[in-house]
Order: sequence, then structure tokens, then C-alpha cells
Amino acid sequence: MNPERTVGRRPLAAITAVVVVAVALVAATVWWSAPNRLFPWDSASFPDVDTSALSPTQVQIVELLEDQHDAQRPGTFYSEDVREPWCADFVSWIMREAGVPLANPHSGHWRIPGVYTLGEYYEQTGRFEPSGSGYRPAVGDVVLYHSSLGFGQREHTNIVIAVEGSTATTVGGNEFGKIRVHTLDWEGDGAVVGFGRLPA
Repeated sequence: MNPERTVGRRPLAAITAVVVVAVALVAATVWWSAPNRLFPWDSASFPDVDTSALSPTQVQIVELLEDQHDAQRPGTFYSEDVREPWCADFVSWIMREAGVPLANPHSGHWRIPGVYTLGEYYEQTGRFEPSGSGYRPAVGDVVLYHSSLGFGQREHTNIVIAVEGSTATTVGGNEFGKIRVHTLDWEGDGAVVGFGRLPA
């Protein structure tokens, strides 16, 4: 064997090992810091929701969410054919169809395409309840999240369909490109910014 080739391969092997370790550390950090609701296998079939104590609007929201969960339409269906991250579009569409349309603070249009602007809407209408305020979410409330990796920008949203103790069941659009059902520890999930309430 040529000793020069062996020496030349050692730095390459060392660099490869460093890259593999760095990638593994990044993956482990993301895995550890991201809540379970972000993972695609943390998804369930649409649950049976007891609607007997719900308002007509809440019942309508639950029924719409179940229909859309079953249909699994593409995001452009909810975003007026605009190709973009569509979780806030999905929330806007559901609320419009349920008879409680949102109003974009910048345009007045029913569709609010961004999660940050969705939060602005709820704040401006006096219907935003920040996380940690003691507010208990209700069916039909909109959950607003920021990045769990330390960035403050609001980045995701979905809708509450059931609450039991500190656990809420949510349905959201654009969750790994689909409409998914998840459970949420609404008291302990540090990514929860707060909730947008239904109008009284």
C-alpha cells in the first residue's frame, strides 16, 4: 500500500467524522426541543367529539374540520389558489364557512394568510388570550404558536376541537402538508403563544 495515499485519506476521514457528528448533534437538538405535535407520526384519526354542550357555531366548526380532515384537499383550496404555507388560510376558511369570518387587518379580506397577522387580528378585536394568563381554551379557539427553537416569530396555527384537563385536541392545515389531528399540552408546550377566541 502506498503510504502517501494512506496519509491523504486520514484528513478526509476526520472531516467526514466531524460532519457526521455535527449533523447528529443538530438532529438530536431538533428532536429534543421540538414538541411531539410537530412530528408526522403524532397524528390521529378524527375523534368522536361530544357536541351536546357546544354552541351552534362550535358544532359547525367541528363538523367542518371533520369534513376537511376526511377530504384532505390541497392548500390552494383554502388559499384562493396562492401557493404558500397555508395553516392560517385553513383557519380563515373554516371560520368563514362557520359564519364567523375573520377580517385581515391590512385588507379587510376574509383570508388572513400569515400567522403573525392572524395574531394581530385577534389582538385588535380584543379576543387574544396569551399563554400563561389562566385562560382555558374552548372548542373553536385558534391556537397560535411560535418556534420552539427560540425564535419569537409566530409560525403555526390550528383549531381546538376538544379540551380535557391540560390537553387539547387540535386540527390544523399544512401540518406536514396535510390536515391533521393532534393532542396538545396547552399549559406545558412552550411554543404556544396564546389563543384566539370565538366572538361572544
